[in-house]
Amino acid sequence: MRTLRKLKIKGFKSIASVEIELRDLNVVIGANGSGKSNLIGAFRLLERVLSHNLQLYVASEPDRLLHHGRKVTQTLEIGVDYADFAYSLKLVPASDTLVFASERVACTPIRNHYETLGEGHRESKLSEAADNDRRRLPKHVLARVEGLTVHHFHDTSDSAPSKQAGDLDDNRAFRADAGNLAAYLYWLQEKHALQFRHIEEHVRLVAPFFDRFVLAPSRLNGNKIKLEWRQKGSDAYFDGYSLSDGTLRFICLVTLLLQPAPPALILLDEPELGLHPYAIHILAEMLEAASKRSQVLLATQSVTLLNQFAPADVLVAENTSGATSFKRLDETTLSQWLAEFSLGELWEKNVLGGRP
Repeated sequence: MRTLRKLKIKGFKSIASVEIELRDLNVVIGANGSGKSNLIGAFRLLERVLSHNLQLYVASEPDRLLHHGRKVTQTLEIGVDYADFAYSLKLVPASDTLVFASERVACTPIRNHYETLGEGHRESKLSEAADNDRRRLPKHVLARVEGLTVHHFHDTSDSAPSKQAGDLDDNRAFRADAGNLAAYLYWLQEKHALQFRHIEEHVRLVAPFFDRFVLAPSRLNGNKIKLEWRQKGSDAYFDGYSLSDGTLRFICLVTLLLQPAPPALILLDEPELGLHPYAIHILAEMLEAASKRSQVLLATQSVTLLNQFAPADVLVAENTSGATSFKRLDETTLSQWLAEFSLGELWEKNVLGGRP
């Protein structure tokens, strides 16, 4: 597993400066406005950087990304440290955008062994350096950080990507917005029958009316496919538009977490949105199981979801004097409380912090 050991963020939105040790499973809780989602947001920024979309992401508004704007913060830094390699960047405001003050890769076991990829550039040079046959370190670092994706399934409107007909062959990876849900499930049905069966079984647990998926290329256009399914005891036609918001989101989450080769790092912001409490219990079980194969980092406001995890898995976000900090819970310190109360109850009683 490509486990991310340490995350360093400076000058990003509500985060002035933090350095966080990460585990296989990391559950971030906090009040509204505490900045817990900004931790996930730092990965979204990193994703844009690595896909050469930094300028589009900044969108002529660098002050919305800098901690309290450029009058307070002149540099935005992100660093990710793995057991063997590390990547870091430093961005500075230039007119109406952000540019690289530095971009660096490193071999962490070897002291002071790093390469600087340049300064003053507007988009990342990591992939360019990795294409150079004489530069081995960028290749190794790119293999660690590429594919970072924050999955977000909140959109369940009529225009939601998961409801639309998509390209049949769009199945290389499960998209962040589930825009290729039907195509990806069809690929699993055809090539990974065991995982596909597990997905259907989990959907039935929270949606007893669900019988099975009906997945096949469109009869009118063989290159397209859309999400279709059968309801128990009915031969009527059902597609993505026939699903409740919570059921559709749960199908997306099940597909992400039970696929045969999930991402090395699974990033989710409030995955419990719109789910029934029982579905949240099932979600927690899947997240726990997924953390044995991948690293998981999620932000949540759900007491029900929090109750399913161990204290050591939990990070509490606090906003003090306009700056976000994160602390990991200590089970030993909480042992007497946990003899009588659940983690969720302790959060509600403000014993853990992370409350307004």
